[in-house]
Amino acid sequence: MPTRKTEPPVRQLVLVLGDQLDVDSAAFDGFDAQQDAVWMAEVDLEATHVRCHKLRIAAFFSAMRHFRDELVGRGWRVDYHQLNADGRRDSGPDFPAVLAAAARRLNPRALVVLEPGDWRVRQSLQQSADDLGLPLEVRSDRHFFDTIEQFGAWSEGRRTLKLEDFYRSARKRHNVLMTRDGTPIGGAWNFDKQNRKSFGKSGPIEAKAPRSFRPDSVTQEVIELVAARYTDHPGSLENFDLPVTHKQSLAALRDFIDHRLPLFGEYQDAMWTDRPFLNHSRLSFALNLHLIDPRRCVDSAVEAYESGHAPLNSVEGFVRQILGWREFVRGVYWTKMPNYVDRNALDCDADTQVPASYWDGETEMVCVRDAMRSVLSHGYAHHIHRLMVLGLFAQLVGVHPRLFHDWHMAMYVDAIDWVSLPNTLGMSQYGDGGVVGTKPYCASGAYINRMSNYCKSCKYDPSAATGGKACPVTTLYWDFLDRHRKQFESNRRMVFQVKNLEKKEIELPEIRERAEGLRARLAAGDAL
Repeated sequence: MPTRKTEPPVRQLVLVLGDQLDVDSAAFDGFDAQQDAVWMAEVDLEATHVRCHKLRIAAFFSAMRHFRDELVGRGWRVDYHQLNADGRRDSGPDFPAVLAAAARRLNPRALVVLEPGDWRVRQSLQQSADDLGLPLEVRSDRHFFDTIEQFGAWSEGRRTLKLEDFYRSARKRHNVLMTRDGTPIGGAWNFDKQNRKSFGKSGPIEAKAPRSFRPDSVTQEVIELVAARYTDHPGSLENFDLPVTHKQSLAALRDFIDHRLPLFGEYQDAMWTDRPFLNHSRLSFALNLHLIDPRRCVDSAVEAYESGHAPLNSVEGFVRQILGWREFVRGVYWTKMPNYVDRNALDCDADTQVPASYWDGETEMVCVRDAMRSVLSHGYAHHIHRLMVLGLFAQLVGVHPRLFHDWHMAMYVDAIDWVSLPNTLGMSQYGDGGVVGTKPYCASGAYINRMSNYCKSCKYDPSAATGGKACPVTTLYWDFLDRHRKQFESNRRMVFQVKNLEKKEIELPEIRERAEGLRARLAAGDAL
């Protein structure tokens, strides 16, 4: 009889998650190809615990398989678990099941993992290790400029956590855009006032579209898997053009620096119909999967300023997104979890879901429709679409912040829990009551009209809060201020907006009635 082939025992089994695709990761420190092995797994639960966009699933699995091939090319032993079109052939439904089977086969002495980007996953892995009776070493993630512990030391004892305070300290610590005497280059810490331009009637200045990456055989195989297995999930697979390797991500960075960074600053808040990318970098997917180092992004932008290729306001704005905001929200996430996810400062009804148009794009509101076309086609929308169109409307409707976060995690290719939760529940929905943002980011249709061309082709009038043509954003904005008036009166950054309610006192009964009708239609699944 043939003997059963046994695999050699493993000293350390290094667990690599889908957002940790970095060959220089601390998880590989001391890795010995003769004694150690890498474990990676595609699991159905990560695609279905929220009903993920098809493109998001495909992008993660493609990047993971390319990374697997890179490690195998180094001669490393990789235990990779791949999903199949027929789920009955999978290794298991979730991480614990797949990891347990691998541990029985490989018999490792210890498990090693980089700090996960999701509290739920971290707890699950620790429980799995405990169940297996194996030690789990969780290593600090040096992909980021600062450690979680460093953020904790910075935040300790502070009554409020302000991005601006953190950003200034980070600039100093890492000597980014600083003079020799310790002052910011240009004499200011940020140039926001220069970075709020709209395109005007003439529209966007033409910029080269972001570089696209044609699916290779590995990606094509994943696309076919997702198309066959996740047929009822939202979104399209037709526009897969993301960088899924370190090399491709570097090319995407060079393309942004060369072609769009110079105008990124002043037009970063502007929107235009059928132009989803404009001057934005579209690097967040590569960054959040660790395919590219944030230091490389910051250094490249600073070099563009020093060479005269890009102006300071554009470079500083880009640096602030990475060295400032990205690091800040990660710190907030890990210092406030696990209770942070349950915050609901505006007491939103637990049953208030995102509008149906957030899944299918069907609406006569041009701003929402255009933003959702981008999300459905590309799993992407730039930060003003996210915050001041889709986030704004959800906030005004009263969507529960946890449900809005779940939708965000499902629909954006770059969404990881550590970055998504503070941005959605905190910044966008004000669900944390001011931990991330000191005021709700609420506005009427006038803001959207000022920053885009959407309202010119829309059936709704952004200046009207009542009547048949009243913009739903405007109606719900005044109703939102009215409903939360007492809460907002104590916020000094909301004084002007609350004061303006006095001008609407005569209209308020009609505004309230119309707002109630709009919310009822949305709750029934109707499109506005």
